[in-house]
Amino acid sequence: MNHDFISAHEVEKKLQETDACKIIDVREFSEFANENIQGSQHTPLSKLTSHIEDLSKDHTYYILCKSGNRACKAADELHARGFENFKVIQGGIEGWKQAGLPIQKGQSNVWSLERQVRMTAGALVTIGLTIGAFFHPYGYLVSAFVGVGLMFSAISDTCTMGLLLAKMPWNQK
Repeated sequence: MNHDFISAHEVEKKLQETDACKIIDVREFSEFANENIQGSQHTPLSKLTSHIEDLSKDHTYYILCKSGNRACKAADELHARGFENFKVIQGGIEGWKQAGLPIQKGQSNVWSLERQVRMTAGALVTIGLTIGAFFHPYGYLVSAFVGVGLMFSAISDTCTMGLLLAKMPWNQK
């Protein structure tokens, strides 16, 4: 599906003009808790399908994530469910900040999902190398598996480790 994009400044203008439009933030809880746009509706991509019936087809929705990838997936889901009035905010919350528009900073102690993924991948590589060097050569396979997973993540523009970490209790409301 070709996605319709809209700039952050255009969204801000539309929000001031009418109440019949909303920003849907599809980032995970920890990301939303750290920073968000005032008045945005938080519906993580991982829970969108179970909450889609809460959305009105009469509203216009502007979909936001960190940079745009998850927002495009959410747009695909809305389109598949018969929604027509939605656009993806170009550049996500990063684009919103680059445009100089206001964001709310949260008080969450939970790291962003991206930071959790980097920490977990680094820890697994270190554990694999330690096991391989001191206990058994098969330990190196753990590090190799993480490396292959990171390459797959880059090629497919998905992050399975991030999806798994998003389901952890500290990343839930």
